[in-house]
Amino acid sequence: MLAVLDDERQALAALDVDALLASSTQKHSLCAVLEAENAQDIDSECTGLLEAARHQNEVNRKVRNLLAANVAARLDALTRSPALYSNPAAVRA
Repeated sequence: MLAVLDDERQALAALDVDALLASSTQKHSLCAVLEAENAQDIDSECTGLLEAARHQNEVNRKVRNLLAANVAARLDALTRSPALYSNPAAVRA
């Protein structure tokens, strides 16, 4: 999982959509494998690796959100229409 999350981080840095999709597919597959395991059978070493994976996933999520906010800001500037992707009801309020 850590290797897949590192691949995802590299794909985010390179803005490589194909690699991001591949990473997403691999993450879903690995999550299915991990969900099948009994939590009581996980030793302390595996718990540490899972915590590291959780942290890396959180870092990647923040990077994705920053990229999305940057793209939204650029689209707003280009279209001169702020809040292009926001909820219309929220804009009216």
